Amino acid sequence: MELDSGIIFAYASDLLKEDLGRGDITTQSIVRGGARARGRFLAKQDFVLCGLEIAEAVFSTLDANIQLESRVYDGELISAGSEFAIIEGPAAVLLTAERTALNLMQRLSGVATLTREFVNRITGTEARIVDTAGTTPGLRLLEKYAVTVGGGYNHRFGLDDGVLIKDNHIALAGGVRRAVELARRAVPHLMKIEVQVGNQSQLREAIAAAADVIMLDNMNIAEIRESVALIRTQRPGVTIEASVGVSLETVREVAECGVDLISVAAITQSATAVEISLKTRPL
Repeated sequence: MELDSGIIFAYASDLLKEDLGRGDITTQSIVRGGARARGRFLAKQDFVLCGLEIAEAVFSTLDANIQLESRVYDGELISAGSEFAIIEGPAAVLLTAERTALNLMQRLSGVATLTREFVNRITGTEARIVDTAGTTPGLRLLEKYAVTVGGGYNHRFGLDDGVLIKDNHIALAGGVRRAVELARRAVPHLMKIEVQVGNQSQLREAIAAAADVIMLDNMNIAEIRESVALIRTQRPGVTIEASVGVSLETVREVAECGVDLISVAAITQSATAVEISLKTRPL
């Protein structure tokens, strides 16, 4: 997944406005107008880099001539203690945009880093790690980008991306099969229909209704294995997704059940921001 430059600058501008408000009173009070400075981005821990281009856009929103130099790119592993980028420009710009730029890069790098850990745990299996709708309001696109930087894959971006029939839809429709039938009548033939099932009865309904993707919701390992075996026998072409409260310790066991996708809410909901500092000095 790549981010369009226009989208990057739109995000940068909106998020900077939130922090800037009526102006950076501290910087305006202390830094003289023509002062220039150099900032060094320093890693305080090991992490997977994500958001450097977005951080640059935050600074460039205030001054298009800002110069950021780096020999690393999103997706690379940054070692603790390393200097991974240098930025030069008006001192006031560096100070005013610093917090927004760092917040974004720390958050997105945290998502990418945790995603990479999950991906590494299932190496050698056929499963993929995918994200969920559990994203920070306003940051969905950026967080889903960070998931791909970490080696994961995106589920739906929004409600208009595809059909995902969940428990409440099933309850209102009157059953799995009825819900799938109603959806199939309403959507284009090229759109896949995914249905969430929580037990063997619902699973058999989903198979009979010819759902394209079946999500095994909150099943234990034995139930997942049994469900996968049944699906592979009766509908071998169906994509199987496991949606469980997996951890780094349990994700491989889920992958080895033979599922195609493992949706992990934690990679966006529970990722901890990494520690990055920006040390600025006058030129």
